[in-house]
Amino acid sequence: MQSQSVTDGMLPDFLDDSVVAAWSASGAPLVDLLRQARTPGRLTGFRRGGRAAVLVTEPRHVHQVLGVGGDRYVKRSHRARPLIGDGMLTATGEAWRSQRRLLQAMFTGRGIQRWEHHIVAAADRVVGRWAERARRGEPTDIAEDTQFFTVDTIWRSLTDHPLDQETYVDLAAVQDIVAALPADVGGSAALPPEVETALAALDERMHRAIAQARLRHSAAGSRSGSGGPSVLDRLLDAAETDPAYTDRLIRDELVTLLVAGYESSARTLTWAFVLLDRHPEVMERAAHDARAVESVLHETLRLYPTGWLLPRHAPADETLDGRRIPAGTDLLVCPYLTHRDPEVWPDPETFAPDRFPARTPLPPGAYLPFGIGPRACLGTRFAMREMETLLGALLSRFTVETTEPAGEPVFGINLRPAGPLFARVRERS
Repeated sequence: MQSQSVTDGMLPDFLDDSVVAAWSASGAPLVDLLRQARTPGRLTGFRRGGRAAVLVTEPRHVHQVLGVGGDRYVKRSHRARPLIGDGMLTATGEAWRSQRRLLQAMFTGRGIQRWEHHIVAAADRVVGRWAERARRGEPTDIAEDTQFFTVDTIWRSLTDHPLDQETYVDLAAVQDIVAALPADVGGSAALPPEVETALAALDERMHRAIAQARLRHSAAGSRSGSGGPSVLDRLLDAAETDPAYTDRLIRDELVTLLVAGYESSARTLTWAFVLLDRHPEVMERAAHDARAVESVLHETLRLYPTGWLLPRHAPADETLDGRRIPAGTDLLVCPYLTHRDPEVWPDPETFAPDRFPARTPLPPGAYLPFGIGPRACLGTRFAMREMETLLGALLSRFTVETTEPAGEPVFGINLRPAGPLFARVRERS
């Protein structure tokens, strides 16, 4: 519904301050406040801590903010900056464009073919682990298995080396660091001492990898392995001609790719098994049909987008759907709520993989598990390929039955299930 406020300068509809105060006092997660603020068909928001925040869930609004307005609505201060520093996710302006150009060819188009052997090798390790669990009749933790797989895959791609257990311990601590970060811009940025310790161990691991790669790089050139140069090799190449690529920036890029390359995929795979356990008929269909595997993943990403909240900021006065957005306003794009819009997704809470592929084109901004616009996720195809590879390999060989209920969704900086996900796996006859 188009507002008449272009001429009268009306602001979006804001929640009463008492509602925000009650939510804050309750200790409820941010998503609860967003649910209260959401009014279908209208642009709404709330004020908190002296700042105005506008909730963006309508597909047309999402498209205006992330797509058409991708250069006008910016990241004010990335929530993960304490972890990823000045990597590509936090960079802005020309620095961001330069960093993206360097990596884009490696994760788009035919460039992802160079990682295929790494993806398959990492998946084979998990298949072997499940085969051993099945032989012994022991349960396995699917959340842990999928996390090991995605960390192994990205580590091989970054360094051209398989993951060892000691390195895994340091890298997997990223999940504890991420969990301690604020859910949205404006939250507390202080990290607990144990998280600071984990961050220091991660830094040491990354700088050690850089030093070792530099020695190999100098001795053998940029070619490293049958798949071509690793990501780290490309970054070291860039450092030879671009002074911006200091060891600190290389570290930031590696951690950025680690976080982006394993968190989303691992959580999505875990959610997929949660949903498949509740729908065994879908699990059986996916066990014999690669296209069904892809549909399962897309529907999982609809229901549980890891990047459930994408904050943006209006540095200058803007108008959105006829409503005035004053300079300094935060905009909270919420894929989790957008993906539950009944106008786009009938019966939106139901797990229905046959929604994909969509029979008719979706409205722009209606489906964005990897974002949209100029800052959409660079590794979308990489992530889909690794998830399809592992999920297809496991479902085709094993039956899966969880042994206890999955944990509730945790709406932190990402969306994840609480706790482990134990299951019994059996070889298919």
